[in-house]
Amino acid sequence: MEIFRVLRIFLVFTIFFLMGDPYCSVSSSLPERLVKSRAAHHNYTAISEFRLLNRKTLEYCPDPNPYLQITTSSTAKLFDEEYITVNIAGVLLPSTHHWVAMISPSHSSVAACLENAILYAQTGDTASLPLLCHYPVKAQYVSNDTDYLSCKKKECKEKVNGICVLSTCGASLSFHVINIRTDIEFVLFSGGFVTPCILRRSQPLTFANPNKPLYGHLSSTDSTANSMRVTWVSGNQQPQNVQYGNGKSATSLVSTFSQTDMCNTFYLQSPAKDFGWHDPGYIHSAVMTGLNPSTKYSYRYGSDSSGWSNWTTLKTPPAGGSDELKFLAFGDMGKAPRDNSTEHYIQPGSLSVIEAMADELSSGGVDSIFHIGDISYATGFLVEWDFFLHQIGPVASKVSYMTAIGNHERDYKSSGSFYSTPDSGGECGIPYETYFPMPAVAKDKPWYSIEQGSVHFTVISTEHIWTPNSEQYTWMKKDMAAVDRSRTPWLIFTGHRPMYTSSGGNIVQPNVDYTFVHSVEPLLLANKVDLVLFGHVHNYERTCAVYKRQCKAMPKKDENGIDTYDNTNYSAPVHAVIGMAGFSLDGFSPIANAWSLIRISKYGYTKMHAMKKELKVEFVNADTRKAEDSFRITKS
Repeated sequence: MEIFRVLRIFLVFTIFFLMGDPYCSVSSSLPERLVKSRAAHHNYTAISEFRLLNRKTLEYCPDPNPYLQITTSSTAKLFDEEYITVNIAGVLLPSTHHWVAMISPSHSSVAACLENAILYAQTGDTASLPLLCHYPVKAQYVSNDTDYLSCKKKECKEKVNGICVLSTCGASLSFHVINIRTDIEFVLFSGGFVTPCILRRSQPLTFANPNKPLYGHLSSTDSTANSMRVTWVSGNQQPQNVQYGNGKSATSLVSTFSQTDMCNTFYLQSPAKDFGWHDPGYIHSAVMTGLNPSTKYSYRYGSDSSGWSNWTTLKTPPAGGSDELKFLAFGDMGKAPRDNSTEHYIQPGSLSVIEAMADELSSGGVDSIFHIGDISYATGFLVEWDFFLHQIGPVASKVSYMTAIGNHERDYKSSGSFYSTPDSGGECGIPYETYFPMPAVAKDKPWYSIEQGSVHFTVISTEHIWTPNSEQYTWMKKDMAAVDRSRTPWLIFTGHRPMYTSSGGNIVQPNVDYTFVHSVEPLLLANKVDLVLFGHVHNYERTCAVYKRQCKAMPKKDENGIDTYDNTNYSAPVHAVIGMAGFSLDGFSPIANAWSLIRISKYGYTKMHAMKKELKVEFVNADTRKAEDSFRITKS
C-alpha cells in the first residue's frame, strides 16, 4: 500500500509540472489608442519574454510538494560585489519552465496588480492581464544548471524496505550581485516567463553597508584641467568628502530623484514611473580643485560614518591649448550581466569593450574618454544605472569620462524632447543628468563645449530642438565661431544621431533625420569642423570629406598606406559613426554610397591622438585589440 501512495503523489506532481502554469492568459479588448501604442512602442522597449513579465498573471502555484526549497550560499550581510549561489532542492520533476528571479527590494509585491492592468501598453504586450507589480532585476532558468533536467543531483526522500522510492532533484545557479542598497531575495517560479506562478521564496538578504559610497566616476569641469569632478552613489544623504592630493578635501553636493520626477503621459504610465522604479539612493558630486594638467593624483571619497572608497589614481587631461591629446570615443554602450542571467535590456558587446579600454588605460596612453549617447540603456528600469556605473568603473574612475545625451536617456512623449518616441522609458534625462553632471548650459540643456589639448569639442544634444534660431542652434553657432584655431586647431563636433550612415533604420524611425542634416550641416562647413562623431547606429563607418552627400575631397595614402585627409586646404568635415560599443550590431545596406569609405560591424572603440598638425584616428576591435581602420587628418 505504501508504494501505491508514493506513486500516487508522484503522479499528481507529474501532472502539475507538465501542465506548467495552471492559470490561463486572459485576452483583453483594448481601446484603439492602446492597440496603436503597442505597435508604436514595440521597436523601442526591447520586447522580450522577460521584459513582458510585468504583463502576466501571477499567483502562488497550487504546490503540495513538502520538499521544495530555495536557499542561498550567503546568509550573512552581502558584500559590495559578490557571486551568490542559489540552491534549489526538493524538485520532484525538473522542468524547462522553472526559473529564478532576483527581486529588489525583497518586500516588493510579486502578486498581481489588478488596478493597474491597462496602464502598461509600453511593454507591447496586451494579451495577458493583470500584471506583476514589481519588475525582477534579473533572472535565470534553472536549466542553466546543465545537471538539472537530467536530475543528476538526486536526494532520496522516502525509502521502503531500504529501497528509495521517492527521490528529488536539485540545481545551483550563480548570480552576480552588487550593492544596490535595498535588500534582495530570490524567487523560484514555474510556468516560464510567459505564464509564471510562484513556487518558493528565499529569505531576504541585506547589504552589509547600504550607505557605502560606490561607483565613482570623473568628469572635467572646464578647459583648464585645474579641476576634476568626481561623482558617486551612496545610501546616505548627508554630504561626504573627496580626499585627494596631499591632504586636500572637498565636500559633496547631494542630489537624488524620485518616481514623481519621472515622465508619463495622461494615459500611459512609464516603466520609470512605476514597475521599473528602483530607489537610486543619493548621488554625491564634489570638485577637486588646485590640480595641474596631465598629472596623476590619488583620491578617495566617502565619510567616516558611511565608509570610504579605495584609493584610486586619476590622471588629469591636458589643458586646452596644449600640444596634444590622446582620447577614446564611442557611443551606445549599455551593459551586460556578468553571470548567465537575462535582464530587461542587454548590450552584449559592452563587457569586451570596457575590458579592452581598461587595458588601453593601463598602458598610460589615454587622457580622456567621450561617450556620445545611449549611456546605460536603463530606459526606465532604474537599477540598471547601478550595474552600468559599476561596469565602467575601471575606466571612468581614472580619467575624465565625458558624455553626450542620447535618445535612450531623454526621449519621451510630451516631455520637451525633440522626438516623441518613448525611448527613455520615462526617465526624460533626469537620471542621466544627475549621474553625469557635465559643464552644460543649464538643466535639461545638456549641450556644452570643452577644450583638451589641441582639440575643441562641441558637444550637442540631438534630442533637444536644434532648428535654426532655437537656443541650442544659436549656442552651437556662437560656440564654433569663437574657436581660436591657433590655440586648438582641431574642431570636433559630436552628438548622438548621425547625419550619414549606410544603415537606414526603418520607415517608422529612420536613422537619419534629414531636417537635422539640413539645419545643422551648413554650420559644420561654415566653421570648418574637422571631424564629426556620432553614434545611434550600432557599427563603425567613415566617410570622405563630405557635404550634402557629395565627396568634396578624398583621402590619399601616406607612406605607410594610411588614409590621409589634407585639411590645409579645407573642403568639408569627415564623419565617423562610432556606435559599436555594446548594443547588438547593425548591418549595412548592400549598396554602398559614394561618400562611405569604410564600414565595419564589430564591437570596439575609436582611439585618437591629436597633435597640433595631425589628428590620428583608429578603430580598435575590442576582441582582437587590433586596429581595423586607421586614418589621419593633417594641417600644415
